[in-house]
Amino acid sequence: MTAASPAGARRPSLLLVTDLAYEARGRRYCDEDIFLGSRLRETFDVALCHPRDAAALLEGFDTVLIRNSGPVLHYREAYDAFLSRARELRTPVYNPLGGRGDMAGKEYLIEMDRAGLPVIPTVDRAADLPELPEVSQYVIKPKLGADSVGLRFVTAAEAAAELERAAGGSILVQPRIDFRHEVSFYFVDDDFQYALYAPDPERRWVLEPYAASAADLEFARRFIDWNSLTHGIQRVDACRTADGTLLLVELEDLNPYLSLDRVGEEVREAFVARLKTSIASLPR
Repeated sequence: MTAASPAGARRPSLLLVTDLAYEARGRRYCDEDIFLGSRLRETFDVALCHPRDAAALLEGFDTVLIRNSGPVLHYREAYDAFLSRARELRTPVYNPLGGRGDMAGKEYLIEMDRAGLPVIPTVDRAADLPELPEVSQYVIKPKLGADSVGLRFVTAAEAAAELERAAGGSILVQPRIDFRHEVSFYFVDDDFQYALYAPDPERRWVLEPYAASAADLEFARRFIDWNSLTHGIQRVDACRTADGTLLLVELEDLNPYLSLDRVGEEVREAFVARLKTSIASLPR
């Protein structure tokens, strides 16, 4: 049972932005946010809303928490209105809006590649396509995509044609990598919480707990440090190549799915406790 607040004390209010009807392949996003909402109510007064309603509803809340709200590509106009309203009201948003990863689009993959960070080679111009490793297939992704929305496998000629047609560099191209498995590292602020991996590359959402080595965590922390978010949930998605090298796939810093149903109760409880502390400490 949750302890009652002192008489007259007002609990902080939290607007939890989520799309409980969003359908994701192999996962039930709604279950995770129903669980998180119930646990966050132990500390905050919580209300849930759809991302399309967030701009109109955020006034009066102490904090806005963006969770499983789906790819921004599906509601770009509403998301832009939310950003504008949140900045106008100076409402603290969790994650804070200065993220440099997926929150700002996937342009960072090109920036990291050029900087020599361990990331899958990435380009967004046809003229740069020869810089990629020569493979039989390439991957096309929209820069504002998520959850594999818009992801396609194409030939080199098709990739070049797509890049020529893309307006304003809206897509990126990568070589299709053969890998042993995908692994994700989950952080709250800069504190590592847990790691999960998909042993079978053909079943990428059948995840199991992963015992991260010191080298694994050093790899993941390079991207957490690069992003420089002082608060927030981040997921570092990587693939392990045939030679054992880890390469970054994505740095999720907007609304990363947490797969909390895939971790043990002790890990899940520790995550919830750390999340509550982080939200409560967000500058206001």
